[in-house]
Amino acid sequence: MKEQLENAFTQDLLLGGRIALRQPAQGYRVAIDPLLLAASVNAEPGETILDVGAGVGAAGLCLATRLPHCRIMGIERQKDLVRLANDNIVLNNLRDRVEILHGDLQSPPPRLAAGSYSQVISNPPYFESTRGRVSPVTNKGLSNHESDFDMEGWLKFSLLMLKPSGKITFIYRVEMLDKLLCLFYGKVGDIKIFPFWPYSGQIAKLVIVQGVKGSKGGLNLLPGMVLHNADGSFTQEADALLKNGHHLNLELLLA
Repeated sequence: MKEQLENAFTQDLLLGGRIALRQPAQGYRVAIDPLLLAASVNAEPGETILDVGAGVGAAGLCLATRLPHCRIMGIERQKDLVRLANDNIVLNNLRDRVEILHGDLQSPPPRLAAGSYSQVISNPPYFESTRGRVSPVTNKGLSNHESDFDMEGWLKFSLLMLKPSGKITFIYRVEMLDKLLCLFYGKVGDIKIFPFWPYSGQIAKLVIVQGVKGSKGGLNLLPGMVLHNADGSFTQEADALLKNGHHLNLELLLA
């Protein structure tokens, strides 16, 4: 029964219906995190972007839809999610620009060559394996918890894949931000932090953290965005990213 639940899927829509997405009916379900991640990334023509922990491909599909001149490669350790990701690539006619490979970060597939990606993006596991309740549904537990590969290893792999001066972008939980910034120290600079507040007056729960490999530049805390109106609907700014596929231009916010 458990295996049947994990193999069942639903077909949903992202970006106001522009993207069809198959995802598990039980366990890990795509939230707004990968959409916000994709919205915060820009790329020059011809750049190749690696999505580490790609899941069912939501971030890569959103990015490829907004940026038709770039190519996205992904790596995901869960075979059932890789199958769905590749179904999603076909559904959205993106086989020429998006590809998700099955592999573990500790022993990645040979096609992922070190130092060959202009950018790395990731919606990494948020919780240490010793914190919180691990979901009994395998795909959700592995997606939300670090399991046998911690955040230090996740970042080390991401930086290994990046070209010199390549850009790295994570979406992460505020409560774990101190750990991530400690790991960035001496390795990543020109860091931008963009917080998301669930409602006006509440504390931020999610942040975009973006930086440049090998840079000695400092850290900038950007203005951030409120996601929901008082009635629970998305704010106009959030709708622009989540439904209309607009770009969250972090560089512009520094001007």
